[in-house]
Amino acid sequence: MSARLRKFLYENGLTLVFLLLFALALVGQAIAGYHEFNSLQVQHSSSTISFGRYVTSSDFGASVMENWQSEYLQFTLFILLTVFLLQRGSPESKELGKGGVESDQAQRIGGHASPRSPRWARHGDVRTRLYSNSLVIVMTAIWVGSWFAQSITGWSEFNADRFGHEQDALSYGSYLGSAHFWQTTLQNWQSEFLAVASMAILAVYLRQRGSPESKPVGAPHDATGVEG
Repeated sequence: MSARLRKFLYENGLTLVFLLLFALALVGQAIAGYHEFNSLQVQHSSSTISFGRYVTSSDFGASVMENWQSEYLQFTLFILLTVFLLQRGSPESKELGKGGVESDQAQRIGGHASPRSPRWARHGDVRTRLYSNSLVIVMTAIWVGSWFAQSITGWSEFNADRFGHEQDALSYGSYLGSAHFWQTTLQNWQSEFLAVASMAILAVYLRQRGSPESKPVGAPHDATGVEG
């Protein structure tokens, strides 16, 4: 292994490991979902399908997109709300009294930028304002895209089920207002919101030595943000 490759792996280990876990989990979901789908087909005296057809089906697409859109909604809201809202004692919060977008000096933009600052942070014009919100913009775009994909694949899957029961198809607009769509959507949202709330408050009192998501083990419970 070359020194350059070792350096790349060392500097990007967290991202690479989670991408690997993502790929393994997605493949595992596809395999398990494929067998479950064909098992249900046999139970209903319907023909089975190939693995390739299953992973391009609305059934698989809907189950994947339901999770993606809820995860990206969670992070989008967390990034945005932690600009203004605080949690005393949590490392997931800014220090008390520092809510808001902060000054140009604190954010090192415009005339306060250093030579190593990103180029768009140094301009102080519309490019800086755009770059200042680029993380939320991109995360929102991914959430909207995955939510739209969920709605399309879910709509297709829902109507396929209706056809199987000799019922008329619903229009896309009617499906978006249906209990089925919102039940599958909200069952994912509620779990994400609970997870974020749990992390914010449990990190006040509990510790994980060595983790940047935790305060130092000996930090007081009321130490907030980087105070810890």
